[in-house]
Amino acid sequence: MNIQINPAPVRKSVTVKAKPERAFDIFTAGMTTWWLPDHHIGQVPLKEIVAEPRPGGRWYEVGEDGSICEWGKVLVWDRPNRVVFAWQLNAAWKYDPDFVTELEVRFVPEAAGTRVELEHRNLDRYGADAAEIRRMIDSEGGWPTALVAFAAAANA
Repeated sequence: MNIQINPAPVRKSVTVKAKPERAFDIFTAGMTTWWLPDHHIGQVPLKEIVAEPRPGGRWYEVGEDGSICEWGKVLVWDRPNRVVFAWQLNAAWKYDPDFVTELEVRFVPEAAGTRVELEHRNLDRYGADAAEIRRMIDSEGGWPTALVAFAAAANA
């Protein structure tokens, strides 16, 4: 009997000293300011990350030479409450238009600022690589490190 175990979504949160509008804008339009620069898929160093601010918008990186590498699409753009991206990087960290996991980020107002809740889900779609991909994005260098960098940018 072959039992398939679906990996749980990666869920992380951080509280920042910024109103939801500012936190949302830094997470989306300001992604270049906090994204880990070595986490790119292009052949040249990362220059910019773009999330087009609308459902159906593209989400991509721009290399220092102007080259573009797609990462996915914007599924939901609900400023300042939440954004949902189609993460279309397969287990080889290559863009695949037929592959989708989802990254949802919620911006919850709190007295001290905003609680930012991140969920990367549908990881079972990685098939045999699902457990390893989940381990990678849930460990040092993955979403935990990215959220620390985001918090530093949002708190600046």
